[in-house]
Amino acid sequence: MDKLPPLTDGSLDEEADAFQRLRPRLFGIAYRILGSVSEAEDVVQDVWPRWQDTDRSEVLNPGAFLAKITTRLAINVAQSARVRREAYIGPWLPEPVDTSVDPQVGAERGEALELAVLLVLQRLNPVERAAYVLREAFDYPYDEIAGIVQLSQANVRQIVSRARKRLSAERRGPVDTAEHRRLLDAFVAAARHGDVAALESVLSADVVAYADGNGLRGVARLEVVGAGRVAKISAFVNKFIPGADFAMAEANGLPSLLIRKDGETVGLVSVTVGADGIDGLYWVLAPEKLRAYERSSGRLVRQEP
Repeated sequence: MDKLPPLTDGSLDEEADAFQRLRPRLFGIAYRILGSVSEAEDVVQDVWPRWQDTDRSEVLNPGAFLAKITTRLAINVAQSARVRREAYIGPWLPEPVDTSVDPQVGAERGEALELAVLLVLQRLNPVERAAYVLREAFDYPYDEIAGIVQLSQANVRQIVSRARKRLSAERRGPVDTAEHRRLLDAFVAAARHGDVAALESVLSADVVAYADGNGLRGVARLEVVGAGRVAKISAFVNKFIPGADFAMAEANGLPSLLIRKDGETVGLVSVTVGADGIDGLYWVLAPEKLRAYERSSGRLVRQEP
């Protein structure tokens, strides 16, 4: 964790410097809790005026103080977001983030960063999610997490343990990055040519495909299961997006496929890989989520609080 020295004279320059040094971490906490680039950006932006209004002579550890504010704001947003997402059309996927500009999104570890993991985390309630993220992604001690989420240490330990078990039951074992990239390359080549048989050969038998278009015409509104059905839908991409260009990118710590047409990003595909091939496909097609991904590419160059 960031152990910055306590602030002394309370000057604006000093407070802004402390905030900027911790901003990637604050974004990383909020993003993992919310699964949304735009909502995480808003949370971090809301932390700034609270930091300005704080009597900083009383703050011994700016990192811990700002993490507490960020986490509590993110929990509040997550609780209200649940209602909004009930009206979402089709599968809801987390907004992807460009990790090529910040591989850890402010964390010591890449934990709770992959789209598939963030999707599972959304099934936990916001407080459970926050406790897991602070412990597993940022290595906060249990006593500090307990103070942030306002629960006992024993309760926090139970929450984190349950979350670990839930994620381990749904997660795949680690796959070599080169193998992940090889399978994604093979998928792209087959999809580009509409080769259903070649697509089936790189998909696991029980592969699941999610398409997030929020009502976009032609986008499946239910998960598609099975190699045959997923291969046929994936082979349709050239007809669904005629004249599209395919390029490799990085999203949420993994190689991903960026789909562009006429200079505009129109899709992003992330995959999970198991022992028998690609077992999860995550198609992000909702325009607002693609814009959020593009904004995340420039996140670190924006200096203003």
